[in-house]
Amino acid sequence: MKRYTIFVITENFIGILNRITIIFTRRGINIDALTASESRIPGIHRITIEVTVNEDTVIQLVHQIEKIIDVIKAFYHEDEGVVYQEIALYKIPVSRLDGGLEKIIRQHNAKIIAAEPDFVVLELTGHKEQTQELLEILKGYGLLEFARSGRVAVAKRMLTIESFIK
Repeated sequence: MKRYTIFVITENFIGILNRITIIFTRRGINIDALTASESRIPGIHRITIEVTVNEDTVIQLVHQIEKIIDVIKAFYHEDEGVVYQEIALYKIPVSRLDGGLEKIIRQHNAKIIAAEPDFVVLELTGHKEQTQELLEILKGYGLLEFARSGRVAVAKRMLTIESFIK
């Protein structure tokens, strides 16, 4: 089993996520992460799905997704074929800030993006393994809250959305 990124290019965004997730649910496949956003072309959206399956299964998933009327194109890549990042936010109590924690923040290239009287919010952008490593460390500092985005990715191959919608 490998981790794959599935890209879905779609015109009509209303209800599309439901139709896509049903494909995974019916096969008993967990979606590891899902991100939806507009593209640089007005009216065209992209959905990025991270999934851990074998190649035969990802091929079947992509073919099934492409059968959805509002999908313009669906394709997949292994991790080596994409550039990707995730963002993680960590809320920690101000009372736990000290020199040791400051050193940890610097070592992980995290930054403080909000400071309130009772807590600070740290941001780290990176791969899941990096954000998870910092999460485990910050649990020892009274971590109050944690949130991580899904994968934001672009394919390394020179594909353009225009090549799919013409």
